[in-house]
Amino acid sequence: MKLRAAFFGSPDFAVPSLHATHRLCDLVVAVSQPDRPAGRGRQLKAPAVKQAALALGLPVLQPTKVRDGRLASDLAAYDLDVAIVAAYGRILGPDLLALPRFGCVNVHASLLPRWRGAAPIQRAILAGDEATGVSIMQMDAGCDTGPVYRRASTPIGERETAGELFERLAALGAVVLESFLQDFERRGEPVPQPSEGARHAPKLDKSEGNLDFDRPARSVACHIRGMDPWPGAVCQHGERRLRVFGARLGDEDVSTAEAGTVLAVGEPGLNVACARGSIWIGELQPPGRPRMSASAYAHGRGGVVGDRLRTP
Repeated sequence: MKLRAAFFGSPDFAVPSLHATHRLCDLVVAVSQPDRPAGRGRQLKAPAVKQAALALGLPVLQPTKVRDGRLASDLAAYDLDVAIVAAYGRILGPDLLALPRFGCVNVHASLLPRWRGAAPIQRAILAGDEATGVSIMQMDAGCDTGPVYRRASTPIGERETAGELFERLAALGAVVLESFLQDFERRGEPVPQPSEGARHAPKLDKSEGNLDFDRPARSVACHIRGMDPWPGAVCQHGERRLRVFGARLGDEDVSTAEAGTVLAVGEPGLNVACARGSIWIGELQPPGRPRMSASAYAHGRGGVVGDRLRTP
């Protein structure tokens, strides 16, 4: 007999896991964050999970609060066996964690205990991690501290952005969740997380996008990749504030030019000196303009070799 399940999730990352849950469980309700204003028109936009759940014919709950007892009361009527949680965006209280017969199971985008928190994908790239993955965890009252049933790892590409890794881990998470649900009766006991290696992954702040070229080239490249697509790495060129994309490592041995100096313009873009080594910047986005190749930007400015890109 299929498990009666609820699904908690909000962004695109959670949609593949929603579909996996729908295939393998008797999915009776979805819970997502409220619709929010988006875009230049600030019109209300439904979360990706809400849109996908409605397409499946599921009822969707969108509480503004999850700790006042009302959501637990509403869900009690569904007689749940399990709740699957993937990037819901809210911390569940004890009443919700204890409500399903088998508790709440989380699909988390890191190899726990590393990168507990809201931005594990971006933090892994920012830190220069060579690999990451997904964990299937039995939720407890802490922030991503519960015991783990399964992990699956994957290397991080040398030029992979947070947006690209987001898509890969969303798909991987659904695959691992599907395997877990197929084997649910033989799932065994989850393994407590070790305290060693635990790292917190706080939500990104827009100010973290500010670039500092006075760091090693690898660190600068990771910063640009980890901030793509949001909030975008940002530097200053004269009076222009530029968003920066498409970083890759340049030569390790460069001239004694000051960090941030544009050394060359070529097919890969702009070659920029860092504290140690250099990077190539592939794309730039001036204010109010679409993204463009960095070389096109340079040619439009009449040449930028010798100019300095600074921290805003």
